[in-house]
Amino acid sequence: MVEPLLQAEDIGRELDEILEVEFSFLQTEAIAAELAGLPAVQQRLVLQWARRVSSTNVQLAFEFSARSMRALACMDAEMIAAWCLHAMDTYDRAGLHPAMEVIKDLEGFLEFGHLRASAALLEDTLPILAPFIHGLSGRRLELQEDNRSWTDGEVLYLPEMMARFNDEDDNFHLYKAMATHLWGQTRYGTFNIDPRVLLSPYADEQKALHWFQFLETLRLDNYLRSDLPGLYRQMQQLQERLSDAGQECALQAMRSELETLVSVEDSVAALARLYERPVPPMPCYAGGMDLPLAWQARELRLQREQARFRDALRVLADEMSEDADKSVDSFELRERNPGPDSNDLPELELLMADQVVPVPEHLKPIMTSIQLDLTAIPEDYLVPAGEGEYDSSLLEDDELAPDDVWGGTYHEEGAWFYDEWDFGRLHYRKNWCVLREIEQPAGDEAFYARTLEKYRGLVRSLHRSFEVLRGEDKVLRRQPQGEDIDIDAFVEALADMQSGMEMSERVFSRMHKDERNIAVLFMVDMSGSTKGWINDAEREALVLLVESLQVLGDRYAIYGFSGWARKRCEVYRIKSFHESLSDKVKGAIGSIEPKDYTRMGAPIRHFTRMLEEVEARTKLLITLSDGKPDDYDHYYRGEYGIEDTRQALFEARVAGIHPFCITIDKEGADYLPHMYGKANYVVLDDVAKLPLKVSDIYRKITS
Repeated sequence: MVEPLLQAEDIGRELDEILEVEFSFLQTEAIAAELAGLPAVQQRLVLQWARRVSSTNVQLAFEFSARSMRALACMDAEMIAAWCLHAMDTYDRAGLHPAMEVIKDLEGFLEFGHLRASAALLEDTLPILAPFIHGLSGRRLELQEDNRSWTDGEVLYLPEMMARFNDEDDNFHLYKAMATHLWGQTRYGTFNIDPRVLLSPYADEQKALHWFQFLETLRLDNYLRSDLPGLYRQMQQLQERLSDAGQECALQAMRSELETLVSVEDSVAALARLYERPVPPMPCYAGGMDLPLAWQARELRLQREQARFRDALRVLADEMSEDADKSVDSFELRERNPGPDSNDLPELELLMADQVVPVPEHLKPIMTSIQLDLTAIPEDYLVPAGEGEYDSSLLEDDELAPDDVWGGTYHEEGAWFYDEWDFGRLHYRKNWCVLREIEQPAGDEAFYARTLEKYRGLVRSLHRSFEVLRGEDKVLRRQPQGEDIDIDAFVEALADMQSGMEMSERVFSRMHKDERNIAVLFMVDMSGSTKGWINDAEREALVLLVESLQVLGDRYAIYGFSGWARKRCEVYRIKSFHESLSDKVKGAIGSIEPKDYTRMGAPIRHFTRMLEEVEARTKLLITLSDGKPDDYDHYYRGEYGIEDTRQALFEARVAGIHPFCITIDKEGADYLPHMYGKANYVVLDDVAKLPLKVSDIYRKITS
């Protein structure tokens, strides 16, 4: 259908509604007059994106509308969409002022968009790059975004976008080379020298720092050529493509001159010799350096790790003293099978009185980190700490407040970031929700037994009915091979042969066991609205479900979910797929209690990720809930929350997972068909029926 051309009055009315001029007092007349001169398709394009941007911020939408004529002169529809989405993503990440700069700097975005077309983006690269870096030897490092490439020895910082090449794969490999070189700085001792001692002899400390960085880059190259030869060759190919012949010739000459660099002390000595020369250009993969910050992080790390190492030895010594009836004053270390030519860190054995002591797993990364900072573990570290010798803050990780997860290493802190669907902008808010997985504490184990006693007749009935669903031997007839003759098929084959037709080979029968191959995850609503009878009914229903699933042999997991706004989404691990039914699991079911709100999108995305890692022919995600998505954030209530949940369920289906909902919300029929689909939910009109019905519902949807 051809879009009708809008007049200035029509455009003005729509802009007034989009920009909420009754409350914002924004002036739209001039914008409407300009847009009236556009073709109808462009008018609709501008109004559509103004509406989508206004769902994020009205002032941002006004600035977009005011600049839309200029944008249309130099951008196509796809580029305008990218411009608006980038502004909204910037708003989510950094606030209104930086987002307004994106809208106002049209020329800057055009250049950015041109680069982005062939660039590698850090957010896309991290799922590949992070496991690669974690797989290298040395201290476990995290990767985070910054406006430059550098490391403090604990986190590798990389830019948001890499666009040095015109090909995305090449830019990805440059990311990988940069990250590897930053890893090399932590692995081969770049930061094991006090920057004040390093730089104080020189009048121009900045020049001295640049020379030191160049020398360290070549020294690390020497190690990478030996330890990661394939990646090293790739790094040199990238460098050759980005430098001219003269630069490459000068760089190779410096490599020949400095090929004997082994330790950071060698680089310090070479700096004194070469300082007066001009600093050569850095290779393309060389990261930046912030020596004072790295040294500060090293000092804090050494203090923390000495305390933790010696305190762990105290625990070991106490255990050994109990067994041997004598005190342990110190330990010793011995290298295990040291290799003379290897660059690997020596593997250490812990000894007490010449006897090897097993090193606890949590102590091994601490030992590795100390070796990286000090090259060897000092003798005074091997004396167990006295009781209370160290402040407890050095021995324990601080518990993060919800806002703090944005500033640290998230997987080690027990949190995940998930996108959230914004139906107003028809786009995801990137890394919008922070989700933590919490172990549900074991509580009243007697609740499980009481429930079995309360429903003992139903339990017996469930056992009988679910035993029928288990894999049974079935006769497969008309088979080309088998243990027995299929008489009916054999008679038909003989008749065919006597009538001149070819005799069929399918005259056998055999037994076949129809194995169930199902994995199901139950997500249990633990919001505040489930208190009282609803909570009791949910727990009783889970007990009966567990009894049924134990008979069936289906793999299952049980998680609760709740939260408070986007930065505190929480899931409670009641039983994982890998756990068997134990007293601990029974106690966790008994301890389920109401928490806060019902932000469903992030938990569904988290559970989808879990189910994707399970090998099963059929995967189910079943929700037990008492109401629609809701949260402390006012905007999540209503349509926004329903649409985000619907999108998360769509993502689950794309991943091959079948979602289903069991609810006691009598209004569920108003929104569940839109979220789950018409045949993928059940509304129970009485909470008391939940324990009685839920196992029967599971039997029906898995038969």
